[in-house]
Amino acid sequence: MTIRHLRIFIEVADSGKMSIAASKLFISQPTVSQAIRELEEHYNVILFERLCKRLHITPEGKKLLSYARNVVKQYDDLEEKMLAINDIDKIYIGATITVGNCLLSNIINKVRENSPKLEPYAYINNTSVIEEKLLRSELDIALVEGKITNSNLICIPAVDDYLVLVCSKDHIFSKRKEVSLDDLADMDFVMREKGSGTRKLFEDYMLDNGVNIRTRWETNCPGTMKSAVIEHQCLGVLSVRLVEEEIKNGIMHVIRNPEFKWERNFSIVYHKDKIIDEGMKDVIEVISNYKEIDILEKLY
Repeated sequence: MTIRHLRIFIEVADSGKMSIAASKLFISQPTVSQAIRELEEHYNVILFERLCKRLHITPEGKKLLSYARNVVKQYDDLEEKMLAINDIDKIYIGATITVGNCLLSNIINKVRENSPKLEPYAYINNTSVIEEKLLRSELDIALVEGKITNSNLICIPAVDDYLVLVCSKDHIFSKRKEVSLDDLADMDFVMREKGSGTRKLFEDYMLDNGVNIRTRWETNCPGTMKSAVIEHQCLGVLSVRLVEEEIKNGIMHVIRNPEFKWERNFSIVYHKDKIIDEGMKDVIEVISNYKEIDILEKLY
């Protein structure tokens, strides 16, 4: 049993699904399943009941969860204090879910490469949760996809992005050259959870144009969104960065219409009272290098 086992267990307990935990931890679902199985074998208990395609934590699991949170917190405190001996600084970087899935790993690798004495910690959630953590000083800086409304936070557009409307290669829209807004009214959609910047941008646009959409799936996991599009014939609106490979491979189809391109920015956000030290400057510089990327031009 290791700290890694406990981190995975905590994430599964918090999310309720192994697939979501795997996405948040940037590991495969089989790896998550194996870690939980090894914990159950180690302690000879059942930690989760598998009912109706969702995990329900057992009384034994709840007891372990309480201990695990304390152990992981103590370990993180130990790491922070010992790293400080060697002048290694920690920086707590937040990212929204889209950013976490398509950019954050490269950003953190580049930060480590440029600044060996800077130790990044990453936290991923939707825009509203990231905003709260910045306000509570639980994060130093974040890269978000949604709009920031609190006046205590500084928000700087940094990375160009846009949403695209996609369907599967087998969907009826995949054979059409163009689709109108009215055509979308009777279609099944997969949507991000409430609090997501991606969802708000699309919903606001549709409401402004008087079009109601029919949500059949709702999830905070981009992988699940893509599965709903590919396997269940839903329409989805996602960052073009998230569906690059599926479009290249012909698995997904971008529905064409001059109006169906919702431009936006991923924005750097930090508290107005935050001191911009060298670590913060390093992170901001790395993020800014992504500004000129235009994926759709590469695809077509």
